[in-house]
Amino acid sequence: MNRLVTDPNLEQCPNFSSAVFQACRTPLLNHTTDDAQAADTLRDFWLATNTALKVQWQVQLDVDALEAADQQRLLDEATNQRLPTQKAQDAILAEEDRKKNCIHLIPIPDRLHPKWATDEVLVADFALRKLDKAQFVELYYWTNKGLANAKTNYCTSDDDSMVATAGVNGSTTWISASAARPAAGVIPDHLLPPLDFSRAVPHFIASLEQHGWPNTRIIMLANFFSALMLHKYWTSDNVLEMCALLTYQEQQCQA
Repeated sequence: MNRLVTDPNLEQCPNFSSAVFQACRTPLLNHTTDDAQAADTLRDFWLATNTALKVQWQVQLDVDALEAADQQRLLDEATNQRLPTQKAQDAILAEEDRKKNCIHLIPIPDRLHPKWATDEVLVADFALRKLDKAQFVELYYWTNKGLANAKTNYCTSDDDSMVATAGVNGSTTWISASAARPAAGVIPDHLLPPLDFSRAVPHFIASLEQHGWPNTRIIMLANFFSALMLHKYWTSDNVLEMCALLTYQEQQCQA
């Protein structure tokens, strides 16, 4: 029996009443069989043949499965017979390697890791107000320079002036001037040097935690920044590739 190469279950019965099969219907025509009956006869023949092929296909699948199971059984038996010998050989090789490279196998104590400082950093009121309102704010405010500016320009509530801003439903809200004005010399995210960007991210994530952002959002942003700094462009010498990566970051955070 010839081996089938295609699944007959996927075949569809042709339309034997179409003009394409006129030559096939003609030999069946006589005084008792018209054109439509000839088409029905051809369809019956096709269905019977297809049914037989489906049976053959299933038998073929069953035989293949049995052969594969037998081959796997023989392979497992051969593997099990070789296993004790292979384990002994591996043990000998491991012992020889240990003797040759004993310095590599000396236990290394688990030293204490440096911990992130628990003291809160002083961030510009303008940036924190944007953060509280879930609005886009540049990472510049969390860079070393941005944090230094916030500390230099810090004002107590007594010293800080108040300005009016539009509140909900057209009402007027009074806020401190420092919270209403962006810092001078803010650098857009896509122009930040990679070193400043990487230094700003931990401070930014800490601010999100301190200001009650949902943990799922914080994890999402942390994973996003981590993926950026693991991208191949992050260590590229090509300025355009680095700029493209930071521009993408800025666009996604704005979105």
